Amino acid sequence: MTDLVQNVSAWCAHHLGITPGIQQNVVFTLLAFLAFLVLRRIVTGVLERRLHDVARRYIVIKTVNYVLSGVLAMISLLIWFGGFTGWSAYLGIVSAGLAIALQDPLTNLAGWLFISIRKPFVVGDRIAIGDHAGDVIDVRPFQFTLIEIGNWVDADQSTGRLIHVPNGWVFKHTTANFTGGFEFIWNEIPVLVTFESDWQRAKDLLLEVARRHTDVPDDEASAEVKQASKRYMIFFQHLTPIVWTSVADCGVMLTVRYICRPRRRRGSTTAIWEDVLLAFAAEPGIDFAYPTTRFYDNPREGKSGHTAAGPSVPVALGVEPSTPSDSPREPLLRG
Repeated sequence: MTDLVQNVSAWCAHHLGITPGIQQNVVFTLLAFLAFLVLRRIVTGVLERRLHDVARRYIVIKTVNYVLSGVLAMISLLIWFGGFTGWSAYLGIVSAGLAIALQDPLTNLAGWLFISIRKPFVVGDRIAIGDHAGDVIDVRPFQFTLIEIGNWVDADQSTGRLIHVPNGWVFKHTTANFTGGFEFIWNEIPVLVTFESDWQRAKDLLLEVARRHTDVPDDEASAEVKQASKRYMIFFQHLTPIVWTSVADCGVMLTVRYICRPRRRRGSTTAIWEDVLLAFAAEPGIDFAYPTTRFYDNPREGKSGHTAAGPSVPVALGVEPSTPSDSPREPLLRG
């Protein structure tokens, strides 16, 4: 066996120009990498059997992988460069070139450190960054992954696509977190009724429906706001559903405002609209408004005492003014 190893080493040195020292470093590096793979497989298998919570298991496994990868990198540096002196000399030579050639990867690595330490979002959060929005399902040293929502799909439903976003985007784009701080958002539903409708009754019905479909209890929402106020300057006075009144071109606009879970926005909107349709259908004095064309007769339809006077018809060129009648009347011409 020893003779075989010596013969292989001599052949590599003669034909490939690889010195025995480099051959030894290659062998030790391969052994360290093999040990890394075996140890990671064992630890991952144990954690998958012991941890049943998906989020916790993901975080623990990712942390173990990072730790083992760091240990492997340090062992490789020790194998190839020896002590601290070798490391500093090598890093001093390549650092300037790396800073220019690997600008984007280094920016992404800095973004990963920012995400890991500052935590603008974590795995499981729903965020929007740049032109993309989705749920964070993975964070790696150079990119994080979203499962996309929106785009060609209405509301906040998933499209099924995975979007890989460079970590450096956290320095270049505004990041909106739907679930950071507290686990709810405000949603608004505009409902337009005609001017002739009993809008006060419609407002009461909308408020009743909104209260029935608000899935965030007031005490829970207040507790989350109080907890978030410890980190941010946040204070909300009204957490219960409310209906705002305004006037639009086609009628009276009643806007329902309520809090809901970010992932329940479309479901709660559907439930509220279904109840509103049923409630308005049972009310003869309430009608939905929509764009229409209407001719308004102010003398007949206007308020008493505020009607505008009809236009006068002057007599000119010997033409007598016409008078209202059931049949048309020919003008009289004077010679």
